[in-house]
Amino acid sequence: MNETITTQQAAAFLTAHDGYLILTHMRPDGDTVGCAAGLCRALRQAGKTAYVLENEGASSLFTPYFEGLTPPEGFTPKAVVSVDMASRGLFPDNAKPYLDRVDLAVDHHPSQEFFAKATCLDSSKAACGQIIYEIVRQFAQITPDIGEVLYVAVSTDCGCFQYSNTDADAHRVAADLMESGFDPYPVNRRHFRGKTLKRLQLEGVLTQGLELRDGGATALVFLTQEMIRKVGADERDMEDISAFVGQIDGVKNGITLKENHCDNEVKISLRTDPGDLNASKVCALLGGGGHAAAAGAMVEGSMEEVRQKVLDAIEKVRSGR
Repeated sequence: MNETITTQQAAAFLTAHDGYLILTHMRPDGDTVGCAAGLCRALRQAGKTAYVLENEGASSLFTPYFEGLTPPEGFTPKAVVSVDMASRGLFPDNAKPYLDRVDLAVDHHPSQEFFAKATCLDSSKAACGQIIYEIVRQFAQITPDIGEVLYVAVSTDCGCFQYSNTDADAHRVAADLMESGFDPYPVNRRHFRGKTLKRLQLEGVLTQGLELRDGGATALVFLTQEMIRKVGADERDMEDISAFVGQIDGVKNGITLKENHCDNEVKISLRTDPGDLNASKVCALLGGGGHAAAAGAMVEGSMEEVRQKVLDAIEKVRSGR
């Protein structure tokens, strides 16, 4: 039976148990990776045995944060924790054996499915990293190595504090984490300033196929596997590519459609001005979810078919149907 608990209760649970395995979601971003690494290090500081399950979908941008934290062969967890995971559909293949074994889920998505025995949820937080910070500081010292990865969690989910979800609390938590003593410059350069040449080439290709609607307020871009192969891009080159279209002046709502490796499947990433369009409501109609300003879904169909499904879903949300 699922129970919703506070950060104080979550901290009490974590200090009362041992033998932890921490799960991250499919196509991991900085929030889930930073939360997992920070929680794992905090638990170890408290004298607990804790590991982060490998995530084959992690790009080279994030894999360094898992170094030294993955479990040895044959490790059997006594307690399983998920971070920044809203639904069962976000479990990577190697995490699926734990679908019915999650003891604690820590999350900030309003679309949370409450699959765990206990859930610590605060959908008002811009990043799950803020919740993990509130939990771990109750039983561990925020050392530079913990501060750095939790800063990655918070800052990446706020788009370096540029997205509409950024609030005063996000800045306060980031400031507290910076005071732990790590150097934020290389972190910010790694995640927000540097771009590979292939990433720039991808952005050029996306711009060529850009579709503007609603007088330029809505923009769609299309990323096919052929385009990816032509540029020679990998997952790191495509990290947070959905944020690109929102950088165009006048665009309130950006839709990125990315053709999946599987035939006849397209990933939708929707970034919106929540005062104009609720992204979560749109993606919920397509079998996905997320936040009011950022949501996603995986939809069967060709690129053109999925494009039309997205436009139809947007029209339904706007008309209140």
